[in-house]
Amino acid sequence: MAQAPSSVVSSLCKRPLVAVIGDGDLDHVRKAEVAEQIGRGLVDAGCRVVTGGLGGVMEAALRGAAASRAFRDGDTLALLPGADPAAANRWASIVIPTGLGHHRNGVVAAADAVVAVGGGAGTLSEVAFAWVWGRAPIVVVTGLPGVTASLAGQRLDGAAVGAYYS
Repeated sequence: MAQAPSSVVSSLCKRPLVAVIGDGDLDHVRKAEVAEQIGRGLVDAGCRVVTGGLGGVMEAALRGAAASRAFRDGDTLALLPGADPAAANRWASIVIPTGLGHHRNGVVAAADAVVAVGGGAGTLSEVAFAWVWGRAPIVVVTGLPGVTASLAGQRLDGAAVGAYYS
């Protein structure tokens, strides 16, 4: 079997993985627009995007990432809470059905950075895991409904959560 050139492997390994987290059901049109812009911008900047792989913010972020001119297969990852890979939205190029339920929130939060768009208790748990594990930056989008916007600028254990104003 042929080996991949080391430069290709090296470039794959060095690309940051950014989790985009938020509402599974969109209750606000602007959330979809913002999540899509974030996904596209991340891939444009050379990052990969990971989400929970379902609908809402997760789907919008992966749709935006897949629409980037810089998109490559493998740039959109879905870490599903269930065991059925068919549950993933169509924009995920890599699907990992964890079967972990909400416990997979800790896996999503292990990304190099986290961006939260709205969300509720599940999204809040992902932010908390990311914070405890020292993932930086953690950015929350403000100006949209959802629990995570209230974290913008708050100090948790001595450091502030960043904010992106939509």
